[in-house]
Amino acid sequence: MSRVRKIAVRDIEMEVEEAGAGERALVLVHGFTGSRDDFREQIEPLSALGRTIALDQRGHGGSTNSGRLELYTLANLVADLEAAFSALGLERADLLGHSLGGVVALHFALAHPARVASLVLMDTSAQPIRMRFSESTRASIASFARQHGMGALAKRTRELTAANPAAIPASARRAVERMGEEAFWGRILRKHEAMDPVAWDALSAQMGQLESALERLGQIRCPTTVLVGAEDTPFLQPSDEMERRIAGARRVTIPDAAHSPQLENPAAWLDAIRSHLGWARRAP
Repeated sequence: MSRVRKIAVRDIEMEVEEAGAGERALVLVHGFTGSRDDFREQIEPLSALGRTIALDQRGHGGSTNSGRLELYTLANLVADLEAAFSALGLERADLLGHSLGGVVALHFALAHPARVASLVLMDTSAQPIRMRFSESTRASIASFARQHGMGALAKRTRELTAANPAAIPASARRAVERMGEEAFWGRILRKHEAMDPVAWDALSAQMGQLESALERLGQIRCPTTVLVGAEDTPFLQPSDEMERRIAGARRVTIPDAAHSPQLENPAAWLDAIRSHLGWARRAP
């Protein structure tokens, strides 16, 4: 049974969900517009392998929504993660980051290598992450979210998706069918409603302007798995680069999956994480 609580992290309260026990934890960091709910179904099976912790980044889920644009930066997200490690009593842990959470995990590993026992970089990039629309469109969406709320943005996204289903990868469409359309979109609605629209604005603007970490990837020495969904086209080349530049990195491409393989092909994703932990926890 998982436990949910809030911890004091720098200038915010961070909500975390934890299950299992053991000296070496696995920490799960969600992506942009996500929350720890992105790992809801996986926390219990992963907890059989040891202490498992999923956290909500600032402006997401149950963590503090400050409404302050200047506080939503990559540097603050990385500093939050360091403070969360300390608040949770984690001297060293296995770390998985998804999408924007993968950028946070990567930069954390570069800044604090002694605290990262192993790393899973999941559907992410060491380079700036380009949004799939222009800056003017991004700014228009941000304005809409600020004016009407993130719930309205989720509903608008659902309407646009229904009007152009071919834009969605086949594996994601199958995940919707398997979960049920109302359950799938209800989950997205709840995550959006919990998110600070100011965080959407600030972080979406910064993702395409992030400093590239490509030239620093050789500094990573811990066991690393680069994991990506086979249909997550924008992240295939970035995954190739990370695999090539991180010494000893293992690459896992999840079939029948796109940007959220833990939901689109959960069995294969769990197998990959179990394999990673088995390898990483045997390493010196």
